Amino acid sequence: MRKIGVLISGRGTNLQAIIDACNDGRIPDTKVALVVSDNPGAYGLERAKQAGIPTRVVLRDDFESRKAFDMAVADALDETGVELVCLAGFMRILSKAFVRRYHGRCLNIHPALLPSFPGLDGQKQAWDYGAKISGCTVHYVDEGCDTGPIILQRPVAVDEGCTVDELAAKILREEHIAYPEAIKLHFAGRLKIDGRRVTVKPE
Repeated sequence: MRKIGVLISGRGTNLQAIIDACNDGRIPDTKVALVVSDNPGAYGLERAKQAGIPTRVVLRDDFESRKAFDMAVADALDETGVELVCLAGFMRILSKAFVRRYHGRCLNIHPALLPSFPGLDGQKQAWDYGAKISGCTVHYVDEGCDTGPIILQRPVAVDEGCTVDELAAKILREEHIAYPEAIKLHFAGRLKIDGRRVTVKPE
């Protein structure tokens, strides 16, 4: 079984989508081996507990630097034998040392069609801008903020009269489809990174 480590800070809905996809075979021969959170109150920890998945809480305030915090997270992942790290609502920018340690083995999902509307609240940024199309993006993590090579995107129409909360809910539903698909492609060896471009090889 291939092992995924998931980093969370909140509700863990994308974590749940990944767990479900591993359990029902959409991501074959794979399991979530560890869930790490920087927030002891994150509901995603309860999701992991209900699924029988080990968890670890690592608090930023316990470390003198961001790098030291990140290395503690990385050590926990490596101790578990994690092969792929998935950021699922992890509300911290990772240090260069962490990103380099997991180069080509760390994914993130963002609630907008990158490179548009990076950073926090991508859904609200798109809504405020008046975009007619938004969506979600799964990408490899690099040393920038939401700048890594894009694996796949799923678009969402911003309907007339749609509220920002309604848009966020529509995007989230697409995230739950996109993230497992990207993980499956990664483990199937079908993703080739060439500079900033990711090519999906045919089956």
